[in-house]
Amino acid sequence: MVRYALICATLAFSSSVSAQQTDIMSDISTLIDTRSEESAKTARKLWEWAEVGYQEQKSSDLLKQSLRMHGFSIESGVADIPTAFIAEYGNDGPVIAILAEYDALPGINQDAVATRTPIAGKSAAHACGHNLFGTGSVEAAIAVSKWLKATGTAGRVRLYGTPAEEGGSGKVYMVRAGLFDDVDFTLHWHADDENSAAARTSLANRSAKFRFRGVSAHAAGAPEKARSALDGVESFNMMINMMREHVPQESRIHYVITEGGTAPNVVPDFAEVFYYVRHPDPDGVDAIWTRVEDAARGAALGTGTKVDWEIIHGNNPLLVNETLAKMMDEKLRQVGGIEYTPAEEEFAKTIYASFDKPAHELGSQTEIQPYSKSLGYGSTDVGDVSYATPTVGLRAATWVPGTSAHSWQSSAASGMSIGFKGTQVAAKTIALAAIELFTNPELRKEAREEFDKARGPDYQYKSLLGDRDPPLDYRK
Repeated sequence: MVRYALICATLAFSSSVSAQQTDIMSDISTLIDTRSEESAKTARKLWEWAEVGYQEQKSSDLLKQSLRMHGFSIESGVADIPTAFIAEYGNDGPVIAILAEYDALPGINQDAVATRTPIAGKSAAHACGHNLFGTGSVEAAIAVSKWLKATGTAGRVRLYGTPAEEGGSGKVYMVRAGLFDDVDFTLHWHADDENSAAARTSLANRSAKFRFRGVSAHAAGAPEKARSALDGVESFNMMINMMREHVPQESRIHYVITEGGTAPNVVPDFAEVFYYVRHPDPDGVDAIWTRVEDAARGAALGTGTKVDWEIIHGNNPLLVNETLAKMMDEKLRQVGGIEYTPAEEEFAKTIYASFDKPAHELGSQTEIQPYSKSLGYGSTDVGDVSYATPTVGLRAATWVPGTSAHSWQSSAASGMSIGFKGTQVAAKTIALAAIELFTNPELRKEAREEFDKARGPDYQYKSLLGDRDPPLDYRK
C-alpha cells in the first residue's frame, strides 16, 4: 500500500509540472504493475469459482467491491440481469467505456497445471479466460480513474460488468436497454495465445434449444404406440448435416443433444438439441435460420412428434474501426509482450508438447503480431456494442502460444502466472488507449466519422435475439 500511495503521488506531481503525456502513461503502467499481486488474487478467485452465465454472483460482487474501494459509483442489476453492473468514475467530458466479462464455460474442467488434470467435482472452467478479462478491465479502469483525478481531466471512465458472453448475449440486453447511448468509445480485450490489436471481425450468430415431444411406450412391448422425441432430434440433425453442403462456405453450424432419454427400453417422449448458426452477415444468419426452422418442422412431421424452440442468444458481427484499431496497435507495441520465468518456461514447454501443429511458436508471447484486417470465425456480443458506439479491442498472450480457446490448456494457463502476466499487458494497453482518447480530440473526431460512415445514414439497430427477456436460467 505504501508503494501504491507513492505512485499516486507521482501522478499528482507529474500533472502539476506539466510532464509530457508519455511520462504520465509510464506512471500509469507502473501503477498497474504495483497492483499486480492484487490483480492476480482477483483473477485466481474468479478462476476458482468458475461461475457460468447469469450465475456469476460472487464474481460480479468481487469486481464491484474492487471498483467501489477506488471511488467508483456502482449501479447493479442493470438490464434486468442480476449479475450485470455499471461502475463509473469522473464527470463531464467524454465517456470511455471498458467492457469486463467473467462467465466460465460449462462442460470442461482443468487444474492450473501443465498436464490434463480435471478437478474433482467441478463442472465448469475459465477455458476462455474471462476471469482474466474481467480482472484486467477493472485494473485498467482503476488506473484511468487515478489518471483523471491526478490530471484534472474532464471525462468519465465507465466499467460495464457484462455477464454471460458464452451463449447468453448479456451485452445485447444492455445495448437493447440503451445503456450505451451516451458512451463515446468502448474498449475491450480478450485472453489469447498471442498479442495482437489487429482489426478482426466476427461472425453474427443465433442459437436456440429445439424441443421435441412424442409419446412414451415400452420399446419392445409396444413400440407401435410410441412416437420417439429422440427420433425427431436425430432426423432434424440428419437434415441439417445434409444442408451443410448447401450453405455459404463461411457459415458455421453446430449442435449438442442436451437431452435424449434415460433408458433404451423406454421410448423418450422428450428430447432437446441446442443449435448455433453463424455467418458474417446477420441477413445470412436469418436466411440459414429459416431453413433450420423448416427442417425442425419437417423432422417433427416425419416422426409424428411435435417441436417448439426457444431462441437463447444472438449476436451481431463486430464492426471494425480501423482508426481506433491502429491506435490500439500502437499502444500495445508500447507495452510489449511478456517474458516467462524459468518455471513458466517449463510449464509452457509441457503444454506446448500437447499440441498437434500449433499455430504459433513458443516464444512468440514476447512479440506483437503484425497489424492486419481479417475475418474471425468466432462470435461475441461485443458485436452489438460495436454498432452502438465506436469500439476497439486487443488480444493478449495469456495462454501458451498454440493454445486454442475452450481447451483444458487455456483453462490451465488462465489460473496461473502466465495468464496473470498477460492480463497486465491488456490492462496497461487499455488504460493507455483510454488516455489517448481523453486527450486527443482529433482521434475522437476521425474515429467517430469512420463509425458513422460504416453504419450508414439509415442504420437502425436490430437484435438477433428479438424481444425476449434475458435467459437467466439457460445454464441451469
